[in-house]
Amino acid sequence: MTTLKIAKPLKQYWKSFDQHPKTTWGLSIVGLLLICSLAFLWNLGNTGLVDETEPLFAEAARQMVLTGDWITPYFNGETRFDKPPLVYWLMAVGYHVFGVNEWAVRFPSALGAIVLTVSCFLTLRSFGFFPSNFTVDSRQKNRQLWLSAWIGGAIAAFNPETLVWARQGVSDMLLSGCMGTALFCFFWGYVEDGKKQTETAEQFSISQLFLDFSLPNKWYLAFYVLLGLAVLTKGPVGIVLPGLILISFLLYLGNFRQVLQEAKPILGAIIFTVIALPWYVLVILRNGQTYIDSFFGYHNIERFTNVVNGHDAPWYFYFIVVLIGFMPWSIYLPLAIFRSQFWQRSFWRQQPRDRQLGLFALFWFACIFIFFSISVTKLPSYVLPLMPAASILVALLSCELIVQQTSADQEIKPLKNRGILITGGFNIFFLVLLGIVCIYSPQFIGSDPAVINLPEVVENSGLHLRGGIIWLIAAILIAWILRYPSQWGWLMTANLAGFIAFFIFLVNPAIFLLDEVRQLPLRQLSYQIDRVEKPQEELWMIGFRKPTVVYYSERHVYFYTALDFFKGIVEGQPIYHLFDSIQNRPNLSTIMVISRLKEIERLGLQSQDYQILDKKGRYLLIRVEKKILLDRVLNL
Repeated sequence: MTTLKIAKPLKQYWKSFDQHPKTTWGLSIVGLLLICSLAFLWNLGNTGLVDETEPLFAEAARQMVLTGDWITPYFNGETRFDKPPLVYWLMAVGYHVFGVNEWAVRFPSALGAIVLTVSCFLTLRSFGFFPSNFTVDSRQKNRQLWLSAWIGGAIAAFNPETLVWARQGVSDMLLSGCMGTALFCFFWGYVEDGKKQTETAEQFSISQLFLDFSLPNKWYLAFYVLLGLAVLTKGPVGIVLPGLILISFLLYLGNFRQVLQEAKPILGAIIFTVIALPWYVLVILRNGQTYIDSFFGYHNIERFTNVVNGHDAPWYFYFIVVLIGFMPWSIYLPLAIFRSQFWQRSFWRQQPRDRQLGLFALFWFACIFIFFSISVTKLPSYVLPLMPAASILVALLSCELIVQQTSADQEIKPLKNRGILITGGFNIFFLVLLGIVCIYSPQFIGSDPAVINLPEVVENSGLHLRGGIIWLIAAILIAWILRYPSQWGWLMTANLAGFIAFFIFLVNPAIFLLDEVRQLPLRQLSYQIDRVEKPQEELWMIGFRKPTVVYYSERHVYFYTALDFFKGIVEGQPIYHLFDSIQNRPNLSTIMVISRLKEIERLGLQSQDYQILDKKGRYLLIRVEKKILLDRVLNL
């Protein structure tokens, strides 16, 4: 065995940190605050809600505040059983604290991302290294842990998948936060009990699980609480995925029975049930079989076994999602996975628990990836919970690369140069490709029915050129670093600098641009409605469904597609059934309609048939007599 030595230049950087640990922690806290503020809080509420999903959550939470019904979620007068209530509850609390605004809607997601980033940082700071064939003294180990924590915390925050969902008022990031933090807590508890070196595996029996009423350690307790919150966020997946990860991880190591006894699962099940079950009981008592069929049947079982809402994709879909959603770090994932040496089971079983974080992260990543690859319904957000595990794997690889490449001891064999060079080459190719795609993106962007000439809008903004320049500069910098093996430890820093520049100078302005041209017109029309409406006048939206109008107008909206009117005619049954449902509603003879000109013309309406109340972008707000509208449709 040899002792690791850090090269002299790197020692100089570390000297002050070794001598002033409190200063190191202070700087790390400040760094985490800056990372989380920039990634998750900067301009969080300065753009409007995005159709289609975000306003569904926001309005359901607002209805809870207005009605005082915190059991059954409602949107636009109808029950919404897509998701459990935790995200609605947190949004509703946010309304009371921050007011009814976009910040309050998105804060639960931002909070989940912040907690997850901090948890990733702290876990890597305590256990962030791969087992190696060399030993380190306490000071060198401390340095390696700090490297892992800083790199992993930054990567966990600055990747496209996390940034997108941390800034959306939906339940995905909150689920990832609860589930990921629960898994981190489990690993902390697993390590803590491992230090006791108890020998209970041979004495294990089922009866002991029911007779042992002692408390598990505090980390296992937190694990059970967070699992309950995960199930309150998105349902059974909140316990199914962690269960698959932990069972496969422990069976691989052969200590499943021992850890089961340490974790006190009977007591844990009680804690979990007390947190997760009461709301499900109450909502089923109130809504009965309707809720069971909708939530458990349609939104859980059917999503896994069938295509729901047209969200099907090929088997390799998540390879592409991870490649883009975890860029540019995804280029280093294959090497990080290979470095874990997961096939050496005997090696891993001999390692103390505090050195098994890399293997734990690999099972975390693989179980979620495989589970959703098997699922028939596929969405990019489904693999969001594996991003912390991917961050850990890449951070461990990067840390070891830095330490080994700066080692002054020639007896230590660094990672194979070929592997780093190949991966670095792919890194350069990928960034160059990103730069080219950014530069020529206006030619690739298709038309958007909500935006007038979107490709021209993007080209006139100049953002595409800005993004291309950023990635090409990053590629040149990485190519320069690859020339000098002693500098390979800066590869991740160069990627991080490029990504942060891309986020600040392209992504953030692009969000404001798209909000201005795509969402702002609908908000403006929604605000205009209460100024022009007549008492009891209905509001229709014809041709498309934009839930933001419900949220911003704070009123009920009747959504119709053109097919709703024409379907009956095609089937030989004119829309009298639709006539009856419309005419039986007590309101004035006129209605307000939000639509686009092509939909209005498709319904047979002429300019003299309606009054234009306002126009924003492609959208018109008109007033028309119901009888005229329905007569025009029947006469087509």
